Amino acid sequence: MTDSAETGPGFSLDLGEDLREIRDWTHAFARDVIRPAAAEWDEREETPWPILQEAAKIGLYSLDMWAQQWLEPSGVGVPVIIEELYWGDPGIGLALTGTLLAAVSVASNGTQEQLFEWVPQMFGTPDDVKLGAFCSSEPDAGSDVAAIRTRAVYDEATDEWVLNGTKTWATNGGIADVHVVVASVDPELGSRGQASFVIPPGTPGLSQGQKFSKHGIRASHTAEVVLDGVRVPGRCLLGGKERLDERLARAREGRRSGGQAAMRTFEKSRPSVGAMAVGCARAAFEYARDYAGQRHQFGRPIGENQAVAFTLADMATRIDAARLLVWRAAWMARNDKEFAQAEGSMSKLFASETATWVTQQAVRLLGGNGYTREYPVERWHRDATIFTIFEGASEIQRLIIGRAVTGLPVR
Repeated sequence: MTDSAETGPGFSLDLGEDLREIRDWTHAFARDVIRPAAAEWDEREETPWPILQEAAKIGLYSLDMWAQQWLEPSGVGVPVIIEELYWGDPGIGLALTGTLLAAVSVASNGTQEQLFEWVPQMFGTPDDVKLGAFCSSEPDAGSDVAAIRTRAVYDEATDEWVLNGTKTWATNGGIADVHVVVASVDPELGSRGQASFVIPPGTPGLSQGQKFSKHGIRASHTAEVVLDGVRVPGRCLLGGKERLDERLARAREGRRSGGQAAMRTFEKSRPSVGAMAVGCARAAFEYARDYAGQRHQFGRPIGENQAVAFTLADMATRIDAARLLVWRAAWMARNDKEFAQAEGSMSKLFASETATWVTQQAVRLLGGNGYTREYPVERWHRDATIFTIFEGASEIQRLIIGRAVTGLPVR
C-alpha cells in the first residue's frame, strides 16, 4: 500500500503523518507480537489474554485510542488499524476488536450518557482488561433479524426490563463484562418492534451456553448467551423509553420508525469488516508473492511463470480495489453521507469475497505446502471464510445493494 496518491487540487489519498505513524505502530505490534503467537492460539482455541493485556499496556486496546480514530476527520483511521491487526492474524485480531461491535451499538442506539457510562466498562484498564459482546443472532434468526424471539418485557412497578431468550454466535459471549442484547419488545411489529439493552457486569440470569469450536478465527471466543429472567434497570434500554415509545407509536401507525436496532449497528460496522478482510487477504498475497520469488521449479522462480504472475497481479488488484471501497464507505460514514447505493454493503461484500478468493489462490500457489499447517496461508484461508458470513452474509449484502440500485423491493 502506498502512502500517497494525489490527483488534482483538493483531493488526496495521503494518510497524513499521524495516520502513517499509527499504522506503522500497529503493524509493528502485529508483526512482533501477534504473528509469532498466531498458530499457538489457533490450536488452543482460547482468548489470547496475554496479547490483549500487552495491547492494553501500550494503548492499542483502549477506548481512548479507538475513540480518537473514530473521530479522525478522513474516517479511515479505524480501517487502517484494523487492516494491520488482521494482517497479523484474523483470530487474534477479532479478539482485539470484538468489543467494538458492542461499543458501536451503544454509540448508534444509545444516549450520550449511556455512551459515557457503558463503553469505558467494555475496555477496562491496562491492569484490568475488560470485554464487550454484541448479541443479536439467534438459533432461528441470523440474517432474518425480524425473527428474533428474545423478549424484553417492561415492569412498570420496578422500572426494570425482564429479558428471556437465547443468543448465538456471540463474539465474547458469556465471557464479556458488558453484553448488548437485541430483543423484541413488540413481536407484532417484527424488526420495528425491537430494541437494544445493556446487560451490566454480574447481572443474574445471564450465562454462557455452548462455546463453538470453529473452522477459523479460533483465537476469538464465540458462544451462546442464555438470558433467563434477566432484570436490568430502565436506564439500560439504549436510547431510553421515551424514544422507544415514540418509535413504536410511529411503527404502529405505519410511519417510518427510524430503523431497527441491530441494523443500525451493522450499517456502521460494515466498512470495518471489509478492512478485516483486506488485512487477511493482504497477508496471504504478500506471503504467496514472496514464496513465488523464492520457490524454484525447473531451474527458475515460479514467479517467472505467467500463470503465477498473472494470479498475483489479480490478487494485488482486487485487494487494492477492496481497500478503496472500504475507505470510501468509511469516509462517507464519518462525514454523515447517506449510503444511497449501499456503499457500506458494497465494501463489505467485495472485500470479503476478495479475501476468500485471494487466500484460496495463495494456498494453490504454495501447492502441497499451502495445504499444511506448517504454512500460515492454510490458516488465513480458514479465517477468511467468516467474512462472507458474519455481520450480514454475502447474499444479504447483494440483496441490500440490489434494492438500493433498482429502487425495487428485491426479495
